[in-house]
Amino acid sequence: MSRVLGVELRRSAALGTALILLVIGTLALYFAEGIGFATGWMQLAMSQRLYLALLWPIALAAGAWQSSREHRSKVTELFASTPRPRAHRTLPTLGAMAVAVVGGYLAMGIAGGLWIIATARYFPLTVLVVTAVGALSLIAAVWLGQAIGRLLPWLVVAPALGVAGLALLLLIPGATRPHGWLALVFSPIYEMNMPGAYATVPGRASLSQAIWMLALAATAVLLLASDGWRPRVAALLPVALGVTLAIAVMPRDNRYVTDAIDPVAQEQVCAGGAPRVCVSRVHSGMLADVTGPAREALTVLAKLPGAPTAMHEDTTSYPDFYPVWHDDVVLLRVETGEKLTASQVVAAAFDTPPQCDRPTPRADGLAAAYWLLGQEPAVSDPDDPALAGEVAARWQALHTEPAAEAQAHLLALRKAALTCTIESDILSRDIK
Repeated sequence: MSRVLGVELRRSAALGTALILLVIGTLALYFAEGIGFATGWMQLAMSQRLYLALLWPIALAAGAWQSSREHRSKVTELFASTPRPRAHRTLPTLGAMAVAVVGGYLAMGIAGGLWIIATARYFPLTVLVVTAVGALSLIAAVWLGQAIGRLLPWLVVAPALGVAGLALLLLIPGATRPHGWLALVFSPIYEMNMPGAYATVPGRASLSQAIWMLALAATAVLLLASDGWRPRVAALLPVALGVTLAIAVMPRDNRYVTDAIDPVAQEQVCAGGAPRVCVSRVHSGMLADVTGPAREALTVLAKLPGAPTAMHEDTTSYPDFYPVWHDDVVLLRVETGEKLTASQVVAAAFDTPPQCDRPTPRADGLAAAYWLLGQEPAVSDPDDPALAGEVAARWQALHTEPAAEAQAHLLALRKAALTCTIESDILSRDIK
């Protein structure tokens, strides 16, 4: 059997399919929306699932193309006259195409992993589950394509299936509204777009999707191996059972994947020594780069009475999850690929707690930060062109005042932030 499988791998569409999936998948990872998986392994696994929007239709078309080989070669009647059962003849081809799509998908993941392997330290086992469901969906697609290609062995079927597969994936969310959870059952790409740093896929969602894909694959195998209309009708039984069981397993909460947060990914990992600097576990590979600027900023903040003495990563996440607030800890978002500066940490010391309705104006926090650092403002934000001018004006006003008076204004700003009593331009209003 292994020798026959090897022959099928070489002579069938398997190797070409694997190569196409690898190339298109890797290009999508790196160029479709930028490198959105840079945070870690879960983000990579979910990004791979998103680009099944391209790979799933390709696998469907490849299966149909492979299955029409006998028709194109005009040997259908010859093979049908052999005593060997059809199931025995189709098994090696099924195995070869399954190996091809899984190999291409995993190679795509390895190509993405090369980008993050130096910084992504947190590898939850859920990554393997999410990847396995993605690979299983490709097996179901290529086998379903083979089944359809056998029933409709025409050249136009393969490209038509590719277009139909893409349309199906894109239409599923709309067709299942307002029950968003139902789209999760049938679509391997639903809610996988741009996952946050602490995102995960719940186990029940993955189990439901796996059940549906296994049912689809089983029906495809039965259709491919059967002759006559009765066995083909009976082949639909796994799909019916799979739909029922998958829907029963899937939770009913809309946007369930979007809301799912991995609490282990949010746990704080701290650098040795003092002042204390901590980042979330998913960003632990960045701890060394964050520690230097954070400790410089905390040293500067020590000039203010009651100033923060530690920095933790702000792990606030949707919907309304806030880390425990401590007045002596600076909470700051840490983003992969962005260099942290001391001015950002100092400015964050004047932020309000996450639950406050009125946040500290960015210009006030940055002006206070640059005054404490003894530096002229160097602010550039393409999304807010006026920010640089506002910061410079408020910093200049602080700079022209006596140090004691300027420090008093900074203490007033911080007190207002901690008590959620920030008013518009409080720092500018206090400076006369």
